Amino acid sequence: MRKLVFATQKLDPDDPVLAATVPMVRALAERVDELVVLCDTAVPGVAPANVRVHEFGAPTQLQRGARFERALARELRVRPLGVVAHMVPLYAVLAAPLVRPRGIPLVLWYTHWKAHAVVRAAEKLCTAIVSVDERSFPLRSGKVHGIGHGIDVDEFSCTDTPADEQLRVLVLGRYSPAKGLETILRGAALAGAHVEMHGSDATFEEYKRSLAALAVDAELGGPVPRANVPGLFARSHALVNNMRAGAPDKVVYEAAASCLPVLASNPVFDDLLPAELRFDRNDPEGLAARLRSLDRRRRPELRGLVATNHSVGHWADALLATVERR
Repeated sequence: MRKLVFATQKLDPDDPVLAATVPMVRALAERVDELVVLCDTAVPGVAPANVRVHEFGAPTQLQRGARFERALARELRVRPLGVVAHMVPLYAVLAAPLVRPRGIPLVLWYTHWKAHAVVRAAEKLCTAIVSVDERSFPLRSGKVHGIGHGIDVDEFSCTDTPADEQLRVLVLGRYSPAKGLETILRGAALAGAHVEMHGSDATFEEYKRSLAALAVDAELGGPVPRANVPGLFARSHALVNNMRAGAPDKVVYEAAASCLPVLASNPVFDDLLPAELRFDRNDPEGLAARLRSLDRRRRPELRGLVATNHSVGHWADALLATVERR
């Protein structure tokens, strides 16, 4: 029996940040006989019939860790193909003492620019690491394999270009200095574009307030339900993303899957975006020039690239292939 253990934060199709985990779980479930998901919390009924969910949520980190290890130990009685830690290196660190002595592959999926101590420990303990691109993992390691992102392309569709005369720019993601939002606001102001920005400000409330002075013609909103994202794409002329190098935001691929023109500064997007859709991270004048010359028409070729290289099915196939060759 082909069984896989998948550790993640949450299964919730409405979560503004983590909803994309649900189609990933569904894609993996289609490819194995049994998928075991270990997560902090889960919405009932969102996983397929061959998925068993163990929730390890608890009031303290110590309690959560203990519950995680107990659930994992039970699932190792029947040997799985491997154990996958999704986006949380601590899961790999906790799993390693149980998994590695048994010779079970331990794979970390991680795409972020932070190389903190837990990431470094996980890199040592894992048998393999998968990320969108070798450059989207923060450490140089021979264990890293770039497999593309896992986008549910069917969740998005091409729409008509909005008729508004003023250029409408969309920005989605956390209010964080790592997102380079000042450059976007300055560049959009120089280009006379309207900015609609949505994201969580739970950790960066003061930073969000500091952006208000730059938001001459901008809406600074909060997080939006997952179901509302396609509508945001439909009413925008372009998505702009200025995440610091190394961590490719999945929203770029989601917007591209909607045929929405995307302007981004991260070099990791060089396989997706042509030169006229890229700009230098700290250059608002350069971004303004890109916005002024933007062809507002929808881009079905971007959707095609996402479907080929970054679909959730492609991701699941590549992840399982990595697990099975360890």
